[in-house]
Amino acid sequence: MDRSVVGWVNGFLGMLIFSGSLPATRAAVADFEPLFLTVARASIAALLALALLLALRVRRPDRADLLPLIVVAGGVVVGFPLLTALALRHVTSAHSLVFIGLLPLATAAFGVLRGGERPKPAFWLFSGCGSLLVAGFALFQGGTASLAGDALMLAAILLCGLGYAEGARLSRRLGGWQVISWALVLSLPVMLPLMLGTLPRSWAAIGTGAWIGLGYVSLFSMLIGFMFWYRGLALGGIAAVGQLQLLQPFFGLTLAATLLGETVGWPMVAVTGAVVACVAGAKRFAR
Repeated sequence: MDRSVVGWVNGFLGMLIFSGSLPATRAAVADFEPLFLTVARASIAALLALALLLALRVRRPDRADLLPLIVVAGGVVVGFPLLTALALRHVTSAHSLVFIGLLPLATAAFGVLRGGERPKPAFWLFSGCGSLLVAGFALFQGGTASLAGDALMLAAILLCGLGYAEGARLSRRLGGWQVISWALVLSLPVMLPLMLGTLPRSWAAIGTGAWIGLGYVSLFSMLIGFMFWYRGLALGGIAAVGQLQLLQPFFGLTLAATLLGETVGWPMVAVTGAVVACVAGAKRFAR
């Protein structure tokens, strides 16, 4: 199979897994403190990653890779999870979709700065149109606004875009699952003590939904999703495959409709079709 096609397939699977992240985080912060949720999901995923690296006897990264791995950890292991968890205490998950629509643009921009990619001018047109469609749809869906929540979400998107681009650049040499695994392991000496120091005072008050949310963001959002996502960005191109995240909010809403019985109206179908066209256009002019 063509290298680019493999990249897009992996990127699509990663995006599909990430589509449940914000709803799961929203469920988890209902009972868990944002700081505990952040360090707990990182610690759980890091312990699993460490076991995987040891079992497969993966060679340690070179010294020159340590700083980029710290950047990855700061962006996707600590920065994005913590800032979104804090933001979701001020805004609804629907409102946060406005900012998820900006993530592909942030990833593409850092892909240019850090990955050496040079998309054609038409790429930025399609990418920008797709972002505006997602943001407009999210605003149309409603949701409360908050200056603090918006600022936290914007910072989260910038850090996440940097973490995506840096991780994809490293994945070309180390491999996608190895990059996120080593980034998690590097963060473990900080995350694990913080988790132990921020344990909830009473476990009885933690509901089932919060536990499910913690489990999802720890296993899927923090580890498995990145295994596919970084491989996809590395093979298909950071700027190009990153546009798949324009579809993430719609898959999240579809998931909610399937599992929770929420109504999916014609505006969602229409906007999804337009966004798919933008992704296709961005893919064509990405290189």
